[in-house]
Amino acid sequence: MEAKKCKRLPYGNSDFRRIILENYAYVDKTMYIEMLENEANSNQFFIRPRKFGKSLFFMTLSYYYDLNEAENFDKLFGDLYIGKHPTPERNTYAVMRFDFSGLDTSSEKGFVDSFSSNVQSTIRNFFRLYALVFPEANKYVEQIDEEKPGIKSLEKVFSAAEQSKVKLFFIIDEYDHFANDLIAMGNMLGTDIYKTMIAANGIVRDFYEKIKNAAKSSIVNRTFITGISPVMLDDLTSGYNIATILTLNPKYNEMMGFTQEEVEWLMRETGVDETCINVDIEAYYNGYLFHKNGAHRVYNPAMMLYFFSQIIEFGKPPEYIIDLNLRTDYGRLQKLTQNDRNRETLIRIVKEDGIIAEILQKFSVDMLNDDDYFVSLLFYMGLLTIKEPYLFQLKLGIPNYSIKTLYWEYLMKLTRDNSPDMNIKSQPLNEAIYALAMEGDLERFIAYISENAFSKLSDHDLRQFDEKYIKILLLAYLFMSRIYVPMSEYEAVPGRTDIYLLRSPLLPQIKYEWVFELKYCKTDATEAEILRQQEKGEEQIKQYLTSHRLSNRSDLKAAVIVFIGKNKYRISEP
Repeated sequence: MEAKKCKRLPYGNSDFRRIILENYAYVDKTMYIEMLENEANSNQFFIRPRKFGKSLFFMTLSYYYDLNEAENFDKLFGDLYIGKHPTPERNTYAVMRFDFSGLDTSSEKGFVDSFSSNVQSTIRNFFRLYALVFPEANKYVEQIDEEKPGIKSLEKVFSAAEQSKVKLFFIIDEYDHFANDLIAMGNMLGTDIYKTMIAANGIVRDFYEKIKNAAKSSIVNRTFITGISPVMLDDLTSGYNIATILTLNPKYNEMMGFTQEEVEWLMRETGVDETCINVDIEAYYNGYLFHKNGAHRVYNPAMMLYFFSQIIEFGKPPEYIIDLNLRTDYGRLQKLTQNDRNRETLIRIVKEDGIIAEILQKFSVDMLNDDDYFVSLLFYMGLLTIKEPYLFQLKLGIPNYSIKTLYWEYLMKLTRDNSPDMNIKSQPLNEAIYALAMEGDLERFIAYISENAFSKLSDHDLRQFDEKYIKILLLAYLFMSRIYVPMSEYEAVPGRTDIYLLRSPLLPQIKYEWVFELKYCKTDATEAEILRQQEKGEEQIKQYLTSHRLSNRSDLKAAVIVFIGKNKYRISEP
């Protein structure tokens, strides 16, 4: 029997036509097209974190509704859900897709010029694409080139559509990209430009008001707006207040992101060798829930495609568990925590592995220093997700191990910035962790951390110094080495370990794994108090080592580490 030919993995590819026609695996989300079309309001707003498949989905929408693509319908959609269940509006629109990523946010003039140029260029290309639909398309292109009307060129589109009785579908991708860039600048220039552009008579507000007025008069028949944050919705207010917000609607929970079933299908279709997967991909990449009543948690699709691409190409998991491109996107976290209040909230989230809060659907840039708004923004960015209902609020938590490592990296950098005397000497650190892994020598690693990290903490950081803060810093240092996969609160029935050091799947030769139980005493603690903490930790360790996961293992070592103040410690290996 001839072996099944595997489909190509669409890593880094959001071109729907190319994916379908060039034998890429396509995770079919087209049933949601039918659901969206059946919504009472044809003006819709939906956001998801970065790298969650938004661009591919909206390109799929473009091809489905584009009247120029009618003859290609069966070729593009025949094997998909929507091809077998076509809707009345398929291939009946002239589709215009705006993408506001990459605008110049360095100055007010630069922003206005780049925003105007973006709109103008999109409309020029629209008329060229639909030259056979609009009899005067070439004239409009010439006028745009000569007059450079900026956002006023929208009026030419509305006029052409009315004259030719053509339905318009506006898709606006990355609607908030420039807003997030301006906010993340973290200075008065960024905030002032943002407020000027969004406020009454600002260019962004004018743009959305034109679309709103055209939609109300049925010139624009459908709009779909997407991005990663709802921060502009409140600031636009009456500038654009006609859309139904579908972001937190439970029936659209899985519209973007991969369910477990879809991940397994993708593996079969692309020939991912399951025997090469020696990490818990669910713990690494799954966990996102966008409504408490959502049917399934979903994986970040970009993370999964990156992971599978490494398995297919190299036959082993990637050295870095998160694509470096995605890590860069989450770098905005640093900019959003430039004030003490947000920093304290973030540290509390990491220490408690979550927070009780309410998810707000709209908020203004002026509100980002308020806890509820800041936490909501972290949720929309994919840095928090819903764990479970909590009375009339929600318990939010860090979605998965990959995102936890981003928090650790951030807090490590924050601590080093606050403590100028702290200096990471990478060679001694790596040698200390190597001794931990191959010689079972814990003393060397803890001595390094005590001398080079904890003893150098600033007074600001010392206010937060406790067992949980110690654990976060230890996890960050251990993760940096990539020798171990450090796990926090690892389940070892009965109980959960403070830290479990799992050998890297890329380094099976690592001799020892470790379980740490951490305790903390203040500098003035008595010997009796220190001893009580040590004995308490030893009892906990003994319990952990009776669990089926950790018992009777010659490759596992365990220790209680009692930290006393910021520069003393005591190690016990029961």
